[in-house]
Amino acid sequence: MNRDRRPRLPLFWTASALLFVSPVGLYAQAALEYEVKAAFLLNFAKFVDWPPNAFAAPRSPLAICILGKDPFGHAIDDVVQDEVIDGRKVIVRRISQAPPAHTCQIVFTAETGREIRAILESLGPGVLTVGEGDAFVHEGGIISFLIESRHVRFDVDRKAAELADLKLSSRLLAVARTVRR
Repeated sequence: MNRDRRPRLPLFWTASALLFVSPVGLYAQAALEYEVKAAFLLNFAKFVDWPPNAFAAPRSPLAICILGKDPFGHAIDDVVQDEVIDGRKVIVRRISQAPPAHTCQIVFTAETGREIRAILESLGPGVLTVGEGDAFVHEGGIISFLIESRHVRFDVDRKAAELADLKLSSRLLAVARTVRR
């Protein structure tokens, strides 16, 4: 009789542990997802040529702006800390509405829905727009993050980049999941 109970006891404890670990595991996955996305945002900046008028002054920082809800937490701040690209310090700004011209070179938004197109159109040239989901590039965004087989991937809309007067490196385009024209 003891033999029958032995195999069941470890199974019981394993199942019980999973009940308590699963929510933490899901949180950790989401946190890791946004750490990866934060690193992507920084790397996107390295593979984009901005027009000179994208910046307020020759030594203005390169600003990554988070528009609306901030899913990154401190991860984005940690990633850009002490980073310099093309002689410009990289900074993070959190904003609640479309920024004034020349204040953001990358705008990330997790927002979805009808208002996205209006927000994107209000940004003007010189801004790399990054969002999430298939609809983002269809609404006029330049780069959209997607999760595919538990990996962070991204799509690029080349025409939207050209309309924003941005030149994307062929190395960036080569690692995109899809590139729209």
